[in-house]
Amino acid sequence: MSLYTRRVTLPAITPIVLQKRVIKVHSEDDTCRALEVSSDVTARDVCQLLVLKNQCTTDNSWTLFEQYPSIGLERVIEDHEPMIDVQSSWGMETNCRLCFRKNYAKYEFFRNPLHFFPEHMVSVSNVMNGNESESQLIQTFLSSSSYPEVHGYLHVKEQGKKSWKKLYYVLRRSGLYFSTKGTSKEPRHLQYFCDFSNNDPYMLVSGKKIYGAPTNYGFCLKPNKAGGTKDLKLLCADDEQSRTCWVTAIRLFKHGIQLYQNYSRPYSNKSVCSALTPSPKRSVSENSLVAMDFSGHEGRVIESSAEALSVAVEERLAWRRKSCLRLSSPNSPTGSQCLTPSTAIHMLQPWFHHKISREEAQNLITQQGIIDGVFLLRDSQSNPNAFVLSLCHGQKIKHFQIIPLEEDGEIFYTLDDGNTRFADLIQLVEFYQLNKGVLPCRLKHNCIKIAL
Repeated sequence: MSLYTRRVTLPAITPIVLQKRVIKVHSEDDTCRALEVSSDVTARDVCQLLVLKNQCTTDNSWTLFEQYPSIGLERVIEDHEPMIDVQSSWGMETNCRLCFRKNYAKYEFFRNPLHFFPEHMVSVSNVMNGNESESQLIQTFLSSSSYPEVHGYLHVKEQGKKSWKKLYYVLRRSGLYFSTKGTSKEPRHLQYFCDFSNNDPYMLVSGKKIYGAPTNYGFCLKPNKAGGTKDLKLLCADDEQSRTCWVTAIRLFKHGIQLYQNYSRPYSNKSVCSALTPSPKRSVSENSLVAMDFSGHEGRVIESSAEALSVAVEERLAWRRKSCLRLSSPNSPTGSQCLTPSTAIHMLQPWFHHKISREEAQNLITQQGIIDGVFLLRDSQSNPNAFVLSLCHGQKIKHFQIIPLEEDGEIFYTLDDGNTRFADLIQLVEFYQLNKGVLPCRLKHNCIKIAL
């Protein structure tokens, strides 16, 4: 008996080579950073990398934006989008860039959906007579078995013309339609406008100036392929709430459950950040901030706002002494310029934006999210000795003047005519983060700029 062997040639295994590309990311203070990314690096990875490098607070409100400055467009790049795919969609003839900044409204609709989807604009065919809870409402957009619908009037720029026309639109999973007969939703009266599979929603920046839009609340649907800028579908809402509703619904219809997974997935130490040694700062929930009394053997939560204020006032001298030592030290860059701690201690805080104008403050808050509690402090332009708290509430930006008061040779700060007084601006901000007081809401999210 003979033994035979067969020589078997195995097919060669081709190694997977990841494509690499250099991207440039800009910040709001006009600094930028170049990064080399591979084809598997997503927008979330880039955000996490920049957060770690700058030792910022880690949360999912950090966002990459895709901007077209020459045509006034901007959109949120979703966390799961590969960066090389985003850059591949840019046409050679258009000036495009990436911007890194806070966007507190990016996932706010998961926390407060009723604020984003007003009852008069949203209808759902298979829920309980309009009495759905917040969780049920957002679930209707995430579930493929439900059929939510957004409807209302929008201004549309007519193709090839400078004029805008007001029509009744209906937004469904299958796409965006407009009615040829008033507010009729009958199939014979609804005409197809566009779908979302090959289009992305963008906000119009300076829509009135560039496109002659009738309001400041414009948005558009742009093809997500290179060279698609000629096919922009320009739309304009009558107010910020309506625009937010339309754009948020389009994002949910386009990306579905993926958005919820992005929102609920915590930041992790992926390989893209493995070379970095600093640990990110912990994110603090607004619900975990409480006034505490540590004067006894055990800590005690202070329930009364009046008692919290009393404790804050008692601590003001300690604040001043510690601040004086820090700011007057020889190595302190501001020590030689500091007359009193209260005039300089706030300068190093991320929520203080020095000599920006009222319009610049409003633009900064708008860019970082029109939701309740977004705020910043700045110098007053009308009173050189005063400051201004700019705060978003009810999708409007309000301004409160902070006045310095002198008593027995000491300077205090107040925004309620002296009823509540603080030794410095840091104490004031921390108090209103815990208690809304005379404000329409508590201070929750501070506007911050970082240098890349």
